[in-house]
Amino acid sequence: MDGFIRFTNQTQGRDRLFRATQYTCMLLRYLLEPKAGKEKVVMKLKKLESSVSTGRKSNVNRVIYFICDTILWVRSVGLASGINKEKWRMWAARHYYYSLLLSLARDLYEISLQMEQAAHDRAKREKSLSQEPLGYSVADEETEWLQSFLLLLFRSLKKHPPLLLDTVKNFCDILNPLDQLGIYKSNPGIIGLGGLVSSIAGIIIVAYPQMKLKMH
Repeated sequence: MDGFIRFTNQTQGRDRLFRATQYTCMLLRYLLEPKAGKEKVVMKLKKLESSVSTGRKSNVNRVIYFICDTILWVRSVGLASGINKEKWRMWAARHYYYSLLLSLARDLYEISLQMEQAAHDRAKREKSLSQEPLGYSVADEETEWLQSFLLLLFRSLKKHPPLLLDTVKNFCDILNPLDQLGIYKSNPGIIGLGGLVSSIAGIIIVAYPQMKLKMH
């Protein structure tokens, strides 16, 4: 209980909980909408999602996205009427998308470094075990290249949980702007699920600071 209180006392902790609630509502709303007799529940989930989203406006970390998102919030609560909502919504999505692309590029770079190190360590172990080169046919090499790549990827991410967590989080986050910009259309169920997974990853990072990715 003390840990939960400390977590919710942090601004980032509260934001992650609000975000998880927001995307859980989106996912549940998507699952319940096709079912008859659930209209009232769906409406309540929609209102809760909107309320939680409004409560998160002052906690968005990306500066340009924060500015665009705040302008949209000002428009939605009626503080300003001459704002082109669609224009600013697209601006917010575009800057969020670029920010996530940079984050994913960083993750891929870190993964490549870890895989390179893992391959180097594996080669050293194999060399120490046997000086005789293993005989492979061309077909064997083509078959085993993918297996070797996936094994290196698995071992690299298993050895570095913060990198895995950050990559999963950014991949799930990018689903929303991809849909908003029309690059890759999804449905609210997929976006809600992705947002929920990302929020859980964010909660873990806030609750356990050692899980935050550290750059070289």
